[in-house]
Amino acid sequence: MKTHHLSFWLVLCCSILLRAQHKGNYNQITPDISRQNILNSSNAALYNPTVQQQIHKTLHPSTSITIDVKALQNVSATTYTAIFNVTQIGTTAEETNALMKKKIDSIKARLKTIGISNDNVAIDVISFIPIYEVEITKKLFSKTYTEVPKGFELQQNIHIQFSKTNQFENILEACAKSEVYNLVKVDYFIEDIQAVYKNLQDQLLEFIEDKKTYYKMLGFDLAKYNVAVADDKYCYFPKDFYQSYQAFNSVSFEAFDKERGVTSAKKQTSYYYQPLTYENYDIVVNPSILEPVVQIGMNIKLLFTPKPKEEKQEPIIETEIEHKYYVISPNGTIDVKELNTKK
Repeated sequence: MKTHHLSFWLVLCCSILLRAQHKGNYNQITPDISRQNILNSSNAALYNPTVQQQIHKTLHPSTSITIDVKALQNVSATTYTAIFNVTQIGTTAEETNALMKKKIDSIKARLKTIGISNDNVAIDVISFIPIYEVEITKKLFSKTYTEVPKGFELQQNIHIQFSKTNQFENILEACAKSEVYNLVKVDYFIEDIQAVYKNLQDQLLEFIEDKKTYYKMLGFDLAKYNVAVADDKYCYFPKDFYQSYQAFNSVSFEAFDKERGVTSAKKQTSYYYQPLTYENYDIVVNPSILEPVVQIGMNIKLLFTPKPKEEKQEPIIETEIEHKYYVISPNGTIDVKELNTKK
């Protein structure tokens, strides 16, 4: 009987593992970092039956025409800048500065071996402050606590610029060999961002012209419509799009069998890059990406409303009636007179 139970659990575990090979370890998102610019949905949500029902929504015809176009372009950075924080302490200011200089020089020497010259390395001094300790002076009936300087702390940031992502591993190794481990961040830079915006504008204009042709074929003459426009552009960097999750299983079958307590362990938090997804975009340039990229987007919305019909004014026709008055005198003569009745 136990053998059958064991076989059942082995089959169950194997099936779970086989399913997990494609799905990955991502199971839940923890709100550890701010990512307000991230879209709430992802490509996987399209396979959700609830979302499928929302896709086939009811259309409501209108006399107005709206052309709403969203374009996105994934752009690889031209250059990168990695920033490391370096902290050094010493008993004197001279000693502290000398130790820091030795550490920086060793990093520069190792970076030269991987093709990064001193021109691509910059030092940013953050702080240089004395370190105090409390010295206790005992007297007959009291104690005095006095702060006295015991050394100095020098803190600097080292900026390292590189152009290829495969250099970053060597940069980390060069810094680690010099006992520098605190990576602050990596900045992405694009050399000609205006060219990217110009390309997106051309893509938007071409798409809008196709839309206008489509509506014209349906019988709508957009020349008879008033148009209102609104547009927007934005640029997002990879640092804004890292999400976190924890992949673990806290079930212990051994604890059930031996009736022992379970001591929970610290669960490792993993991070992954989740860029903007494409389901809400009409145009996507360079959709397939291998590494984190800069995402640049432009949106434009056109609202066409029918022009009001011009009311034709009927011409005003004035009719004049000439009045004649006959005056008969006592002697019988008749005198015809015309009186001006116009005002």
